[in-house]
Parts: sequence; C-alpha cells; structure tokens
Amino acid sequence: MDETTQEFAVSVRTIAFIGLGVMGAPMAANLVRAGFDVVGHNRSAAKREALVAAGGRSAASVAEAVTGADAVITMLPDSPDVEAVVLGEGGALEHMRAGALLIDMSTIRPDVARAVAEAGEARGVPVLDAPVSGGEQGAVEAKLSIMVGGEPEAFALAEPVLDALGATVVHVGAAGAGQTVKASNQLIVAGVIELVSEALVFLDAHGVDRERAVRVLAGGLAGSTVLDRKAASMLARDFAPGFRVDLHHKDLGIVTAAAREAGVALPLGALTATLMGSLSAQGCGSLDHSALLLQVERMSGREVKAAD
Repeated sequence: MDETTQEFAVSVRTIAFIGLGVMGAPMAANLVRAGFDVVGHNRSAAKREALVAAGGRSAASVAEAVTGADAVITMLPDSPDVEAVVLGEGGALEHMRAGALLIDMSTIRPDVARAVAEAGEARGVPVLDAPVSGGEQGAVEAKLSIMVGGEPEAFALAEPVLDALGATVVHVGAAGAGQTVKASNQLIVAGVIELVSEALVFLDAHGVDRERAVRVLAGGLAGSTVLDRKAASMLARDFAPGFRVDLHHKDLGIVTAAAREAGVALPLGALTATLMGSLSAQGCGSLDHSALLLQVERMSGREVKAAD
C-alpha cells in the first residue's frame, strides 16, 4: 500500500451493512467483533435488532445506514435487489460520500456488477464486486472464500474489511471478474452435488453401506469440500437450508446466460441447471441444494417415503 491507501485503510471504521440475512447477519457480526462500527439495515426489524444485540447499530433505511459511512457492504439476493438498493431512487450511491467504498458481496450478473462500478465511478465511489463462497458455516466462522473484482487500489482499501470475513481473499481482476469467478464456483458446486447424489443412489441400489463408502471416497481423489460438508446431512435426509435450491437455481441461470453470451458450451452445467430448476418447480426451492438427492431418487424410482 502507498501512504494514502494506508491512511484511508486506518480510517475505515464505520461500515454500513445492507442485507442481514442468512449470510449477512453473521458477516456483520464478525465485523463488529473485528472492531468495526457496523450500522445495519434490513427490511426486517428483528434482523436489525439481532445486529444490535451483537454490538452493532440499526438503521431504519438505506439512506440512514450509508450516510457518513466509510464503507458500504451489500449482501442481497439477486441482481434486481442490488440495482434497486444501490442505483435506485434513495439508494446507496445517492447518499454515500465521495471516496467511501462500496463492496457488493451479493451474487449477481457480471454485467450488473460492471454497471454498478461505472455508476460508482461517476460519483467518486470506488466499487468492488466481492461475492463469497463457503455457505452459512463459512460466514459464521469468518472462513469465507472471497473473490474480488475491481480496481487494485480499491481492493487494497478493502482488504482490512474483507480479511475480517474470509480466510481466502483474492483479487481476481477488473469489475465483474469477481462475479464471473463466483458463477464458476456455483457451476462446480452444483455439478459435484449432483454427482454425489447420483453416487449415493447408486451405492444404495447395490446394498453398500453408504457411510463407510463416503468415508473411503473422501480419502481419495473423489474427496471434496462438498462431500465433506454435504454427504452426512444427505444420508440423514436433513435438507435444512444452508444454501437454498431457489438461490442456486438463480445462480445457475447467471452461469448459463453468461456462457451463452460468451459462446461457451456447458453441456454438464446446463443439464445440472435444468435439474436444479426442476427441483425448484417441484416445490423444493426452500430446501438445501443438497436436496438434488431427492431428484435423483425420483428419477431412479427409489424415492424414500416420509414416515407416518
């Protein structure tokens, strides 16, 4: 960092956090624990009160939250939400001071991330797209993987903040690059969950003890973070959401649209996106994305009936 960047980094004390959901709430709490003055806004008053209980402050509106903040973090469900909260009338950019830093940690379309960055530049606000991977557990433990797009100088300013939220923080390129890497992440995760689901149904059809099978698979080349974190709950048929089917369905829509724009073929990814969309259409959108297991069971005629 140069001297100017160091002075700015030290002065980043007040952070406005917009979006206190499953991921945002623990992330905001971790920033409080790291010593930042965090003022949060969420449409739900209960979510705001939870942040206050964790040592933060509550704001009744986006404008109230971001006014005077050194940095603003948004953690919202989809591209239209980010456009409304950041670019809309009464939105964050309208009330942020020039020189404050905007970090969007939502998962949105790369083209929207670039549009937000351009709008921020016009108002003297450096913008980073910094989506995360690691799920609710990673958010709680501050062990998220954070992929960041934007100007190197803005990334340097944001590092003290991002280091309080993640174990792996990497600047991956210009505006929109963070979202492109996140799209790749979601493609891989969905594909691996689908293959784990197929393997579990396959093992069960042959009468193999699946817990023992998973143990040995995890120790070989088939081992993965997905297998480590998801297999046990899939075997227990516990699909309480860490990351909902509907959100992954949305993310795979981002992947397939961006691939089409770039002229890239995603044969396995497109099929997995179709299966995720089908699962959502069957009323499973609120379940964890590991519920792809249910889809494979149904297609294999091995659906497990709920106990009376």
